[in-house]
Amino acid sequence: MDEARKLRYEFEEIVLVYSSDLWNYCKYVTGSAWDGEDLYQETMIKSFGLLPQRWSEITDKKYYLFKVATNTWLDQCRKLKREIGTLDEVPEPSLDFSDRLILEEILISLESNLTIKQTAAFLLLDIFQFSADEVAGIVQSTPGGVYSSVQRARRKIASLDFSESKTKIDTQSHNVTIQAYLEAFNNGDLNSMLRLFSDQAQNEAFFGFQEFSKEEMRKGSLRFGLPGHTAIEIELWGKPVIIVLTNNDHSPEIHDIQIQEIENGKIVSHKSYFFRKEFILAAAEELGIKAQLVKTPVSWN
Repeated sequence: MDEARKLRYEFEEIVLVYSSDLWNYCKYVTGSAWDGEDLYQETMIKSFGLLPQRWSEITDKKYYLFKVATNTWLDQCRKLKREIGTLDEVPEPSLDFSDRLILEEILISLESNLTIKQTAAFLLLDIFQFSADEVAGIVQSTPGGVYSSVQRARRKIASLDFSESKTKIDTQSHNVTIQAYLEAFNNGDLNSMLRLFSDQAQNEAFFGFQEFSKEEMRKGSLRFGLPGHTAIEIELWGKPVIIVLTNNDHSPEIHDIQIQEIENGKIVSHKSYFFRKEFILAAAEELGIKAQLVKTPVSWN
């Protein structure tokens, strides 16, 4: 138990400083906030799982996390038989592209305009400030290949038109089960809400807990009832979600973000991002709504 606690503490120290940058890297390298969140979660699981296998202390924590994230993403792409690309050492004219990199729409569009390996190299060198030697180690190439590839990427990006890039942020699915869920949740009617779940429904709060039946939910996460907040359905990064907002005297804040899967009129899967700091903060910025930073049992101040 002491060894497990020590590993947990070591891991939290590794992640603390770099979690926000890592989440953004995962979002940009995959080209999607949702795919990026999935990659981030898998990176956390793998990074922690690899700690007992190491012979020595991690001296460069940032390098370690970004290396695991990149390897995980490349492995996923290979399994899907996607073209990874190579970073060939071909002399390229120098192009300074730093001024335009503040644009979110450019960064989120990289994956659809560059090869997978080129996207990773460009982000690591130009955005997250790794050296060419470090990038070469992360993407398994050479420093010369990294330099050449990034120059080609800069030239390609400079030629693209992002002037019409814009995402829509709110809509309603009008799914009758979801509408019934919202009504029950907002009325504080736990029994009516639970009747919408299948008996074998899975309830998961990422990095928090998992429950594998309605009965486990009733005895576990819902044993004290509903939180007394307001739930609304909107579109976030192209996907319909439920946002749970605090009820307070000031402006409402994002308490939770939820996604449900419906089959045969029943909720079979309920996923909560309650414990996902980077995800909720990014969503808050996207939606222009403040995030609740202090909520039992977490404090993000």
